[in-house]
Amino acid sequence: MAATSSGTVAAGHPETAAAGAWALREGGNAVDAAVAAVCASIVAESPLTGLGAGGYMLVHRPGEHPVLLDFFVAAPGLGERRRSSELIPVDIDFGDTTQVFNIGAASCGVPGVPAGLAEASRLFGAMPLRELVRPAVTLAREGVRINEQQSYLLTLLAPILTFEEAGAATYAPGGSILREGGLFHSAELADALELLGAEGAAPFYTGEVGERICSWVAERGGLLGPEDMAFYRPVARQPVEIDFAGRRVITNPPPSSGGLLIAFALAVLDSLERSDIDHLIAVMEEAQAARTKGFLAGLYTEGFAAGFLTGEGIAAAAHRSAALVRPGEPGETLGEGLGSTTHITAVDADGLCASVTCSNGTGSGLIVPGTGVHVNNMLGEQDLNPFGFHATRPGRRMPSMMAPTVVLRDGELELGLGSGGSNRIRSAVVQTILRVLIDDLDTGAAVSAPRIHFENGTVHAEPGVPEEALERLVANGYEIVRWRAANLFFGGVHAVRRDPRDGKLSGGGDPRRGGAVAVA
Repeated sequence: MAATSSGTVAAGHPETAAAGAWALREGGNAVDAAVAAVCASIVAESPLTGLGAGGYMLVHRPGEHPVLLDFFVAAPGLGERRRSSELIPVDIDFGDTTQVFNIGAASCGVPGVPAGLAEASRLFGAMPLRELVRPAVTLAREGVRINEQQSYLLTLLAPILTFEEAGAATYAPGGSILREGGLFHSAELADALELLGAEGAAPFYTGEVGERICSWVAERGGLLGPEDMAFYRPVARQPVEIDFAGRRVITNPPPSSGGLLIAFALAVLDSLERSDIDHLIAVMEEAQAARTKGFLAGLYTEGFAAGFLTGEGIAAAAHRSAALVRPGEPGETLGEGLGSTTHITAVDADGLCASVTCSNGTGSGLIVPGTGVHVNNMLGEQDLNPFGFHATRPGRRMPSMMAPTVVLRDGELELGLGSGGSNRIRSAVVQTILRVLIDDLDTGAAVSAPRIHFENGTVHAEPGVPEEALERLVANGYEIVRWRAANLFFGGVHAVRRDPRDGKLSGGGDPRRGGAVAVA
């Protein structure tokens, strides 16, 4: 944990956090810090994010209503092109188990990160984008040392990262995947980031870079085409809001699903006025049961969020949870997913907060030569396509669990946070909020505290979760998986807390994902 009365940035890598803090020292605000940090993460955390990824940024400015900038991946297919390839399954070995991920050209959706960063800078920033890319460009040209967490991810994702020659040359230059202590650098990525700073997002959508991306994907049978790239725009949305523990929790709205499910869980917990493990698991199960085909269809319907979070649904879920009665109809069953996602929270001395989550999925394996762009695989991510692949209408945003979140107390920022981790995003964010607001842990302790997660009838538990509570869950019919150590499976929360009384800031970077905190 680190504390200061100036700006603070929490992120998934020391270089990512340092780039954000540099922007604050240069006179930038929290959004500038977040943009600089995202650019740095594209280099320092390249297995998780990139210029071919998508994301969301939640911006809270003191005295103004928060804004959610949606720049997540959109489904392609607006042109006359037809898909001529299928998803390519790749086995990823986790040691104790293996899991199949789907990659290749058929998995590629419309990237959002270049457009999102340029739009966030234009709408909310105080520094020019050409300045904000500087730390990232330096990292890409001079190289960044692979740390333990990134080494683990590179090893896991090696079959995807080396799927094509361009990826193998970048991530396995000597024939073996880069490992801890090795140096990752990319002149093409440095050039791309410089281009973004100099010309904004246009080259990546309607210019030469966009043309190269579309051609590369099309040659391999994918749907992504010029019409999709030209149509893409970031969208400013009204966030979802819910009251919890005397605060206002503000998070990602539809068509993303994660924020809505987090708000649902917190609303039920607030009604219960308790958050012990037994009832927390009951509420997690209620949230999963709520994620039906009708729920996913409703995400694209105006007013769906308000209806979902009011009335009989919350009351019925609270009644069942209070009695520890399990819901009668389960929601969809899902693969667990790696959760190849980054999160950054930046807060400046004025209390402006930018909470931003980005993801490349596991990546498609298509790293387009001459562009520095590893195209996402969101069309092949099971968690985003729970009822069948290639079902999202062209031009629509893919649904997502990503949920950048802020918590306000009497209208002032108290906490900004978010997480990577696929389905575990919602359990990680909810539990961190509980640890801060209910248990009054300091930020670092709240982020590091042992977590539990419910999915498909099974409760996953990190070391430190009370055994007596787990035994009660067994007696209630749950299967328990006891993890031997804290693991990135349970997410990667990076949070900044602001004391409303004196404005002092404290940050927590999740050790499960190499988290770091930097101050201005």
